[in-house]
Formats: sequence, C-alpha cells, structure tokens
Amino acid sequence: MENVTIFEHPLIQHKISILRDKRTGTNEFRQLVDEIAMLEGFVALSDLPVEDVEVETPIETCMTPMIAGRKLAVVPILRAGLGMVSGILALVPSAKVGHIGMYRDEETHEPQEYYCKLPDPIAERTIVVCDPMLATGGSAIDAINQIKKHGGKNIKFMCIIAAPEGLERLHREHPDIQIYVGALDRQLNENAYICPGLGDAGDRIFGTK
Repeated sequence: MENVTIFEHPLIQHKISILRDKRTGTNEFRQLVDEIAMLEGFVALSDLPVEDVEVETPIETCMTPMIAGRKLAVVPILRAGLGMVSGILALVPSAKVGHIGMYRDEETHEPQEYYCKLPDPIAERTIVVCDPMLATGGSAIDAINQIKKHGGKNIKFMCIIAAPEGLERLHREHPDIQIYVGALDRQLNENAYICPGLGDAGDRIFGTK
C-alpha cells in the first residue's frame, strides 16, 4: 500500500517481541514503548523541512541545516498514545503536544470522542498522531477527521502493532496520510482485539486492569 511503512528493523522487532510477552512488567513495557516510538520516529520524521542557519563553531562560522518553520505537533490518542510521546519528544524537544481522547464502546467496538485539544495554528505543522495499537482503525480515523476539521494537512500516523483490517480501513479512509507500523499482526478476534497482539496497551503502560 502506498504511504504505508511496515518496519523490519531488528531492533524494533526485538523490542516488540518483549512487549508481547505477558511476563513483561509495567516499567519495562513503558520503557520499550518509549524506545520503539523513538526508533519509528527517526524514520517517520526524515522529511521534516530544514533551512540553513548561521552557526559559529569553535573553528569558524558556517551555514548548517536546522528544522524549519512551525516544526512538529505530536497528538497521542488517549490514553495509550501517551506512552509514545516522550520517545518522539526526545527527537524533537520543541514539538507541541495536543491530545485527542477516545474510548471504545464495548458493544459496538466503535470509538467515542470525549476530548480534543490541538496546538494552534495546527495547519502549518507536521502532525504525528500516535497510538500503540491500530485494531479496527476507528479511533485513528476519527482522530484524523478531527485534526483535518481543525485545518491539519501534513499528517502522519504511528503505531506499534496493527491488524490488517484496521490498516486497510485507515488507508482507505485517509489515503493522503503516511502510516508507520512496527508490526503487522494476523487478524482481529471476535472482540476486536489484535491477534497475537500484546493485550491492552493502555493497561500495560499504566499498570491498570
């Protein structure tokens, strides 16, 4: 699929395998999510615009590239997406952070929005929407719809694990965005959980049940 990157880097695959293990505790799980987000972000942000600025080194003055314009906005889908924010901010500390709150209706499995706060103006920024799991795709699609309503244009979506159903649906609904996936899993089960997956990412990041 055009505009879709599925990572095959050994470091990302290794860390995802540890995430999957049910014996991996909260602290290690949280740290791994942070590290995977940073590794994915390194690639996802390779097209950030730069401009040459004058810098004085200990040897001489030179023109050297730095990130240009309004830079970056990171928008996690609450709550699990929060676990990926610090990894991206480690790469671009000047990034602004917005938040979109979604919860999944247990009967319909469809997302319900309860919060949306974005950096203003959002239209001039590169926007990275992050959520560890792309299952049905509903939350990601709705979050990106909201960002587009607010004027967002240059949008990327970053997840750690995706189901084929959710990836295809997101790509179909928003073919203009770039999608970055750490691992593409087999399928969704009857409860719309990713198989083999890693369980509930939010619960495992925050130590809740």
